[in-house]
Amino acid sequence: MNIQRGDVVLVDYPYTSGIGTKVRPVLVIQNDRDNQRLKNTIVAQITSMTQRSLEPTQLLIEMATQEGQESGLRQDSVLNNVNLLTLDKEKILRKLGRLPDSGMKKVNNCLKAALDLP
Repeated sequence: MNIQRGDVVLVDYPYTSGIGTKVRPVLVIQNDRDNQRLKNTIVAQITSMTQRSLEPTQLLIEMATQEGQESGLRQDSVLNNVNLLTLDKEKILRKLGRLPDSGMKKVNNCLKAALDLP
């Protein structure tokens, strides 16, 4: 599957314990050059638990916005930029949608906060 940075995809996501998986949406955050040449990609977890959305490392994706409508998600969700994972692309089940450039600019700011980058 050809994926790009900004794609919202459904994956077989491993539990933190390493035992078992759960099908859930994630955002591809790895650069496109590496997405083309590597069999792995880096993703950020998406959750429907929106109570933590005010943290600077989190991005609320509301269905009433352009980001929400283009994401392919079914409900308001939070992009959790502190739960990053390197994932084999074979774990990707299908593409749901994509965050527009305006949403990816917000993601970049969240990643800067999560990784303490200038």
